[in-house]
Amino acid sequence: MKYISTRGAAPDLTFEEAMLTGLARDGGLYVPAEVPAMSHADIAALAGLPYEEVAFRVMRPYLGDTFTDDEFREIIAKAYAGFGHAARAPMVQLAPGHFLLELFHGPTLAFKDFAMQLIGQLFQASLSRSGDRVTIVGATSGDTGSAAIEAFKGLDAVDVFILFPHGRVSEVQRRQMTTPSEANVHALSLTGHFDDCQARVKDMFNDHDFRDGVKLAGVNSINWARVLAQVVYYFTSAVALGAPHRKVSFTVPTGNFGDIFAGYIARKMGLPIDKLVVATNQNDILHRCLSTGDYIPDGVIPSISPSMDIQVSSNFERVLFDAYGRDGKAVSQLMDELKAGGFTVSQGALQHLQDLFVSGRASEEETTATIKALRATTGEILCPHSAVGVKVAQENLDPAVPMITLATAHPAKFPDAVEAATGIRPGLPPRMADLFDRDERVTRVENDLAEIEHLIREKIAN
Repeated sequence: MKYISTRGAAPDLTFEEAMLTGLARDGGLYVPAEVPAMSHADIAALAGLPYEEVAFRVMRPYLGDTFTDDEFREIIAKAYAGFGHAARAPMVQLAPGHFLLELFHGPTLAFKDFAMQLIGQLFQASLSRSGDRVTIVGATSGDTGSAAIEAFKGLDAVDVFILFPHGRVSEVQRRQMTTPSEANVHALSLTGHFDDCQARVKDMFNDHDFRDGVKLAGVNSINWARVLAQVVYYFTSAVALGAPHRKVSFTVPTGNFGDIFAGYIARKMGLPIDKLVVATNQNDILHRCLSTGDYIPDGVIPSISPSMDIQVSSNFERVLFDAYGRDGKAVSQLMDELKAGGFTVSQGALQHLQDLFVSGRASEEETTATIKALRATTGEILCPHSAVGVKVAQENLDPAVPMITLATAHPAKFPDAVEAATGIRPGLPPRMADLFDRDERVTRVENDLAEIEHLIREKIAN
């Protein structure tokens, strides 16, 4: 299994190399040269299996000879041992034909745990074997950072630096990043918004002297292993509702396009997905682009669903690569145009995207109303991101095809928004009950590449 860059000018890599590299040296993102297919019988055979066994069968073809079967099974077992639900990703029914996939039972109460806990174990296994040490940098709009810190804290071969936008994450999200005491993890509060954090991370990867000097690795959803881990729960949930013998649809609240891209990969592997619905909040650049073809950032507006407050969706580049016939030069041209202010998707590529995806948006008022209504009609308490998904899903229901909406975070991560909608302030699980009593450890940084790089070098040296 080989991995190629979406911009076509970086060397092909193995799974292990792509995982440890993160961003390609030409600025592109790695994708598999070919997507392995699962037969109707292969998918049917997943019914009733434990989550870990489905994970092994879905992901194994992508690994090549990086790990033996026994090694990979052990990695998967360690990755999901700390989840708070035996099913890992259970479903509840909201209405006839509409189901909620709960992805918040991991250590940091967000869907990012599915990928980050796995990638932490993959890194540990690989680095232990090679004896290498790496520096991980990541940008977060809230959940990736805490999941990464939880996955990598205390590991001997890794230093972790997470940039988050100062004042633009929830207090629970911030404290999950700033309260771990392990010396190898560092929370950096950056002046700006998430797109600024993400841009500085990409700048560090494109500064090859710095990149090579600190042995930089990335665990944002730019990392293919992150996307791959998220493919699994599309299979477990769809099979539970009758796939491959019937079609299912998915609605995904998304800002960076990683989670919905995992669904796209699941469909390419053979999972019979009818609709893949992109749900955005008021920062609706993905919805606007899929509707009109214009991808033009117009500023981030803070919302009650802050993890989706994004205007530059990194993983969108991966699907553009396919939409443009895997033409790396065309994708590179689009990304250059994006730096200059935005781009317009060609008519043929736009039609390709519209054949693959449906999209919608939820305003702040609609998000709050959805949280309130679901509490009244089902007893379910949604986080604001999941509520964005539910609202858009309700607009795309088909009586003949079950709809699965991804619930991406526990409501207790966003207690202010939930309380405003329902009058109920959701509590944290017992294992996190003392979160607000723990000491915080955080470094304020300006939106300046040289300052951030100097800080990272300094902390690694110490």
